[in-house]
Amino acid sequence: RDTDRSRGLGDVYKRQSLSVVKDLGRSRPMKSVISIGNQDFISIRKNNCFYIDKTDFIREWWDNQDSVTLITRPRRFGKTLNMSMVEYFFSVNHSECSKYFEDLVIWKEERFRKLQGTYPVISLSFADIKATTYETARRAVIRKLVKLYSTFEFVKSSKVLNEKDRAYFDSVEENMSDDAAAVAVNYLSDYLSRYYGKKVIILLDEYDTPLQESYIHGYWENLTAFIRSLFNSTFKTNPYMERGLLTGITRVSKESIFSDLNNLEVVTTTSEKYSGSFGFTEEEVFHALEENGLSDEKGTVRYWYDGFSFGKRKDIYNPWSITKYLDTGEYGTYWADTSGNMLISNLIRRSPAKIKTEMEDLLNGRVICTELDEQVIFEQLGRKRGAIWSLMLASGYLKVDRYEMDNRTGKRQYDLKVTNHETMLMFEQMIEDWFTEEDSAYGNFKDALLAGDLDYMNQFMNQVALQTFSSFDTGGKPSEELEPERFYHGFVLGLIVDLAGKYRITSNRESGFGRYDVVMEPLKENLDAIVMEFKVQNTSKEKSLEETVEHALRQIQEKQYDTELLARGIAKEQIRHYGFAFRGKKVLIGN
Repeated sequence: RDTDRSRGLGDVYKRQSLSVVKDLGRSRPMKSVISIGNQDFISIRKNNCFYIDKTDFIREWWDNQDSVTLITRPRRFGKTLNMSMVEYFFSVNHSECSKYFEDLVIWKEERFRKLQGTYPVISLSFADIKATTYETARRAVIRKLVKLYSTFEFVKSSKVLNEKDRAYFDSVEENMSDDAAAVAVNYLSDYLSRYYGKKVIILLDEYDTPLQESYIHGYWENLTAFIRSLFNSTFKTNPYMERGLLTGITRVSKESIFSDLNNLEVVTTTSEKYSGSFGFTEEEVFHALEENGLSDEKGTVRYWYDGFSFGKRKDIYNPWSITKYLDTGEYGTYWADTSGNMLISNLIRRSPAKIKTEMEDLLNGRVICTELDEQVIFEQLGRKRGAIWSLMLASGYLKVDRYEMDNRTGKRQYDLKVTNHETMLMFEQMIEDWFTEEDSAYGNFKDALLAGDLDYMNQFMNQVALQTFSSFDTGGKPSEELEPERFYHGFVLGLIVDLAGKYRITSNRESGFGRYDVVMEPLKENLDAIVMEFKVQNTSKEKSLEETVEHALRQIQEKQYDTELLARGIAKEQIRHYGFAFRGKKVLIGN
């Protein structure tokens, strides 16, 4: 894989402004300053940095008149920048910022020019709450509330608050109770609406970051109870709120934190609303490439970074990768590298065989068909087949290729595939990392397998199995019958990644009169095909692993697992058979 492929840019393309300068009596346009990681709208506008106008989102959101809106988009898709834009546009504390909107789309309509800087705005972000314990997460949320109150300290001394109000204002501190914390935003909304004579707009960015962390680290139930109380008071029973806007990656189930919040409009990646407001469209990307003298790179940029789909739009690009590419002039896995992907990795590695075989299809560029529930129920992630694909779609790792609706049930069947080349590289790296600790043994096994060296295959496979069995279980105590199955399907994913270009590798597919375990079809003429059958020793019928190996090899013959290979024109003498016998973590391979 060419992960380091580079397209060098001259310095003239890299960090320049949009102003026009004189050069020997001639004028030439200079390019935008690429400000990496800047998510503050005014900072970007004030410093004339590269910016794609998304202010029409303000008009669309305001005109929809939804009481509370939750918008889910993958990470690094401009959610925080758009929330900053909304805050600067509406906040009465930023009425002097109108000049930064004047040449943008939102300023074309007089009714919106009159709205700028006219509302009290409460703005929070949970993006940095990534705690490993419940108490740490709870303290982090409360610190956000304390800081919020300190921002509006001037309200406490005003005449609109009475002594009881001021007493509560002073009680907002780090050792406050859960009950006091739950009503903090609600009460502050009341204070601000009295002070300004107008209801408040409430913005909450990356609301689900602490929730995902709580699932990973095992304190989900405690945190959801705390967050549920806070959200219900803030967004459900808050008569002082004009509008609420939340963003996140996932749509966490209503039962978990949005119970009885019947005024919530949820906009997911398959919704039509705001489909062009987050991420860059292809038209916007290609215009930026032209501005930076990179028109010849359109095809390669599309291959690497296109493929995200929101609603019916299929031409969405990740802003982070495009911005990094414009800045460096080099192709890379910029977006994929901004997350450890630990949750996704653990879910796939410990998933049952069905999930792993579907991952094989995805890695081979094919589609998988599944039902989806975009309401992610974290408690079901390890058990329900569609739950993991819903999470991966919401996270941007998969895209909807097409879907069909059952008119009777209203359920949709989705065809999903890997989003783009960058995401494919991310999956490949993730699977390679599963075998990092035993890299030497795993690599040696593959070499021995290709060379047909049975003695070394046995030596190295026992090392690999001993070290990786526990990585592919479900976290409990799976039976010895299930453990090898989980292992070998994860093992096959590793083969697919490492032997791409040499073999087409599939598992658990029909051929002849049964379903084989693994078939490796060579893509080059000088390589043999390989058929593998995995069996756990049946100690009541088989006295030794050698007998189990014999049964595995006999099954390959009797079920005619060579059928598919022979149909593809591979000669019988070019097909090797291997039986893998398991007893606990002991492995014996025979042919």
